[in-house]
Amino acid sequence: MFDFSVSISVYKNDNITFFKDAIESIIHQTLIPNEIILVVDGPVYDNMKSVIKGYDQNLDILKVIWLDENMGHGNARRIGLENCTNNLVALMDSDDISLPDRFAKQIECFKRHPEVSIVGGYIDEFIDSTNNIVGRRLVELTDLDIKKYLKSRCPMNQVTVMFKKSDIIEVGGYIDWYNNEDYYLWARMCLADKIFMNLDEVLVHVRVGNEMYKRRGGWKYFKSEQELQKFLMKNNVINLFKYSYNVIIRFIIQVALPNNLRGFIFKTLFRS
Repeated sequence: MFDFSVSISVYKNDNITFFKDAIESIIHQTLIPNEIILVVDGPVYDNMKSVIKGYDQNLDILKVIWLDENMGHGNARRIGLENCTNNLVALMDSDDISLPDRFAKQIECFKRHPEVSIVGGYIDEFIDSTNNIVGRRLVELTDLDIKKYLKSRCPMNQVTVMFKKSDIIEVGGYIDWYNNEDYYLWARMCLADKIFMNLDEVLVHVRVGNEMYKRRGGWKYFKSEQELQKFLMKNNVINLFKYSYNVIIRFIIQVALPNNLRGFIFKTLFRS
């Protein structure tokens, strides 16, 4: 009854060592998934291809989907989810590390709360080694507080979530939205009155650094966020005042600030 899948994707610029760490953190859980769906998002270098084929030959639970061209993160998420055969699906990124009891805790949560559609948790952020934790992203825990926080920022740590595939498909599934496919999905789940929950503990170690903060800035990223705030306003999740406030704050952080200062703000104001 509580079989579950893990969906993960990889592309040509991903680090092989980090990818191995991510896979190993999936297969050395206290509760092992009965299915791992790996989407190879376009051509990868031969050394990465060799590593993937090695896992494919040795892991019966692994199913690899090779895409002919790079489709982008949102589309890779969508394809991975569509190929999962279980209703419960956990997400992973190709450079993060799940704590050993992550899946067991999430499955137990679904057992105790069958009404819930999605369960996430906190992340610890590290540089180089998990012994070098530089931040922690806390999230709201209850459905009411998560939906309230959604009016300001993305309320779930995407790399920690496990959800019911049927509920995700019901609201349209993953739809590509530049660097915000998760926030867009949570917004549609909120509009459909799906139930959210976060656990009061760290589930995943996440790699961070200057490159991450660069991806969270620039005009393209800002326009993506602005359009998402527009979506929230059009669907009466937020009003015009909240929309204007959210957009101004995002413009200052994502466009006006240099990368090093943006990183400082993310690490100090938006983390514990």
